[in-house]
Amino acid sequence: MKTPKAFILVPAAACALLLAGCSSSTDTAADTTTAPAATATTQAGAQESSAPTCPSDPAPADAPVQWQLDGATGAISVTGQTDSTAPGITVDTPFTVDRTQVETLEKGDGPQVTAQSTVLVCYVGVDGRDGSVFDSAYQRGKPAAFPASGVVPGFRQALVGQTVGSSVAVAIPPADGYPQGTPDGAIQAGDSIVFALKILAAR
Repeated sequence: MKTPKAFILVPAAACALLLAGCSSSTDTAADTTTAPAATATTQAGAQESSAPTCPSDPAPADAPVQWQLDGATGAISVTGQTDSTAPGITVDTPFTVDRTQVETLEKGDGPQVTAQSTVLVCYVGVDGRDGSVFDSAYQRGKPAAFPASGVVPGFRQALVGQTVGSSVAVAIPPADGYPQGTPDGAIQAGDSIVFALKILAAR
């Protein structure tokens, strides 16, 4: 995985993974996804010295499951982030869903995220096809900053309407994620994906 820049921790090889339209092959779509990333990086840069971190220690094996979901095929079990451990996602593969499903694991008491918000988030993304981690701010130890409106539709549903401090999990079908997969092949066409995340800030 490539080293991320500032808080926009999105590998170039995965075409920003979270950014909307990254699986498009058109030059126009590519141009529209770079602007939000650049803006988020600039805005977050001023906070870099005091920014929080994402815990990188794995969830303990006996951590209580906070969300269990049976998919159209397979199933997932999710535990949320704690102060010292990353969330855990266990996948009975292949896991697929036909609609986006969001679960609030723990509700925060901060301001509400809107479609206009720029958010600071710790997150991990897992591919339902094989249970592999395709992107993780927890592994890097640093949260990512991006516009809530600039991510794939399923991830946006996990953000908008939530409150800062909330831990959230979301299961996303291909239509709300990457219908054609990602250019680097980390996510293939037809893959459902799962995220566990914590919203650290919004403005």
